[in-house]
Amino acid sequence: MDLLRLIHGYQFGTSLALLFPTPYALATLILFVWSLAPALKGTVSRSFLVWLRVTWALTLIPGVTGVLLSLSGARVPSATRAAADYLQEHCGRTGDLSRYCQPVDPSRDGEHWMYAAFALLTLYLLEVLVKGRIIRHERGLKFLPVATLFLYGCAYMVGRVAVLPGSTPGT
Repeated sequence: MDLLRLIHGYQFGTSLALLFPTPYALATLILFVWSLAPALKGTVSRSFLVWLRVTWALTLIPGVTGVLLSLSGARVPSATRAAADYLQEHCGRTGDLSRYCQPVDPSRDGEHWMYAAFALLTLYLLEVLVKGRIIRHERGLKFLPVATLFLYGCAYMVGRVAVLPGSTPGT
């Protein structure tokens, strides 16, 4: 179970974590920057498709581990009260706080699932745009930067809602 938590909850511990808190968010940010070329050129390179598949993998690995953790009863850290001894040692106080010394917000668990679902749907949309199934290939590629920016936003928020409380903690 600890291995699943380690895989699912890995975050960068640097100041760059404000821009990309997880490897998944970093992969989607790179995909966004990379999507500008196909949108301008009108063709998709093989390397872009490979990176899209890497992004799929970085989506599904924490996704599958998250489902397994959820089935075992776990919730996101921002929705879970930390033990009093942990809080005293790391936060210097006790109370209704998460392991990140923030107020507990149970609604964040649902938001975590919502953003993860949006990310999966966006990845599917990217596949449709790249393959040209619903709309013409050339026209669909023009929407790649918009879709990948939305994907980056979802990936960023997946990590953010797991750590920080919302505007109404405790509800």
